[in-house]
Amino acid sequence: MIVVDSNIIAYLYLPGEYTARAEALLEQDANWTAPPLWKSELRNILAGYMRRKMLTFEAAHDLQREAESLLAGAVREADSRLILQLVQGSNCSAYDCEFAALALTLGVKLVTLDAKLLKAFPGCAVAL
Repeated sequence: MIVVDSNIIAYLYLPGEYTARAEALLEQDANWTAPPLWKSELRNILAGYMRRKMLTFEAAHDLQREAESLLAGAVREADSRLILQLVQGSNCSAYDCEFAALALTLGVKLVTLDAKLLKAFPGCAVAL
């Protein structure tokens, strides 16, 4: 099991520089989890693609559904106290600390390309 941040999920579904790495990660470990926040963050990424006319509404909706299917039953809450403790000791947003808190609670790695997360949480955050 691994915790993945929203960008890793987006890389899996939106063709680009990191898509092949995200696909390889899924083949290596298909047991992905994330806090509930990932859905809103992915919707926001898809909204940007729609606004830039890089995705139609239907394509964005289909990608969101596919991602939700991938993580169905695997979404887990992170502890608010731990999230705030991580915020206090880092330069990361509370949003980002949700992913780190979940990884720390589960005792698994957080896969990300977020430089702040990688720097703040070298014990659990690993680069894609």
